[in-house]
Amino acid sequence: MIDSNKTFGVVGICGANANLIARVLSDRGFKVIGTDMSSKEECRFASSLEGYDIKVYHGGNPDEFFDEIDYLVPPPSLSKKSKIFTIAQEKNIKIFELEDVLETFRPDKPVFGITGTNGKTTSINLLKKIAYDNGIIPTEHNLANMQGNAEYLPILQSRLNGEVAILEVGTFGVKGTVERTCVNSDMSMALMTNITPDHLTTSFLDYAHVKGELISSLNGKKIIVNAQDPTILGLLKELDFQGEVITFGLDWVADDSNSKQCVCGEELTVKEIISGSGYYFCRNCGLTTPESDFIATNIDLENRTFDLFDPLGEKIEVKMLLDGLHNVYNVSGVIVAAHEFLDLPYDKIVKSVSTFTGVSGRMEKICQKNGKDIISDYAHNPGGVDTVLRSFNQLYDTFAVVITISSESGEVGDNEIFDKVLQYSNYIVACSKASQKVAKERITKNPELKERILLSQADESFIVDGTTGASLKEVENGIKTALTIDCEAIITIGQAGTEYFSSLKNNS
Repeated sequence: MIDSNKTFGVVGICGANANLIARVLSDRGFKVIGTDMSSKEECRFASSLEGYDIKVYHGGNPDEFFDEIDYLVPPPSLSKKSKIFTIAQEKNIKIFELEDVLETFRPDKPVFGITGTNGKTTSINLLKKIAYDNGIIPTEHNLANMQGNAEYLPILQSRLNGEVAILEVGTFGVKGTVERTCVNSDMSMALMTNITPDHLTTSFLDYAHVKGELISSLNGKKIIVNAQDPTILGLLKELDFQGEVITFGLDWVADDSNSKQCVCGEELTVKEIISGSGYYFCRNCGLTTPESDFIATNIDLENRTFDLFDPLGEKIEVKMLLDGLHNVYNVSGVIVAAHEFLDLPYDKIVKSVSTFTGVSGRMEKICQKNGKDIISDYAHNPGGVDTVLRSFNQLYDTFAVVITISSESGEVGDNEIFDKVLQYSNYIVACSKASQKVAKERITKNPELKERILLSQADESFIVDGTTGASLKEVENGIKTALTIDCEAIITIGQAGTEYFSSLKNNS
């Protein structure tokens, strides 16, 4: 045990990990002092420190800082040859690193994780809303514009003040990342939405097995899964999961069939309800769609209603404000999670669901202009694009898609995304530089596509930055081009479209 009168000095407090460490220590009753090279005005996460009694020295590490502390918490990446380690040794200040924080201060509350290629953000936000609406306070990282699964963020978030922790368990296909989050947060229950190809710098099965670390890490515990995703069910079988499995699915007529690699290595055919999920059977290993414990039926997409039957046959009448079959999956999974993890009755859960308006950048309406709905969606990988545009096909007779994506999978991903858009939409406006390159190649091979594919004006000064494939000017030009098309709706897909949402809305 550490004397509660001791003072911790956190270096680099304007960074995500150090910010969270400082708040964890403060929440546990310790005095905390921080330093950072940035000025107060430049401190990226300063707002999350509001309400905490934490003194911060900006612009460096002054002598006063070392004179006031008993423990020094350095940034994980800081070299041991750094001057601050020398000063700490000279002043007999103990070093307390990230690993010490994690081992000394374990989570003191129930922890729930959500993973999947698509649907994580919507599911997490809805589950948290249900918690808040029913007087249950979840932990919040409160780091502005920061993904919930980055670095050690979810692990540290599980140690902040709150009655429960609801964590995003993400991965970019890096082995060990999911296991690290599950083990270090003492996770007791989780939800898996789906597993479709994404961020594929590795093979799909390698990526799937990284997601599968959640299953192996929670062995003997409880997991809620989409029964209609063969990859998830295959991993449960392969990893011999011995805990409690609760499944959910949709009663829906599936018309489209696509192949998906089974966990056994063979290709299987999925009669898809959404991308990668539906009815399946593997002729090699015998994997097939099971009956779901919770089944959504009587689905009315126009009125956004459905009935969810639980394992005892109780009918739960659901009204939601979200569009699309993928959100029927998301909402169904969250209802199960709220009942099992938050221990809430169905009537309180569905009341909260009925007022959930969604997450910014997920099928979010910007405005209506020239009689056209203008909508933004963050979809940025082939599976996500397929699912979202399939939903728009059920909502609109004619629509144009403005592609703002630069795929993390490079040219392979850019081509797959473009083909998905071509499959579902009436018109394409190639806005990002990546999509413009693919568009020109497609038109050269098939000149007839010029009737459906338009190129908006490029911004030559813009350099592609990761997945932000287009500049604000290019997105605006893309929408202007789409407004000249005779269609009911315009949908921007990708990070750039959602990143510039506020500007687009204000200028519409």
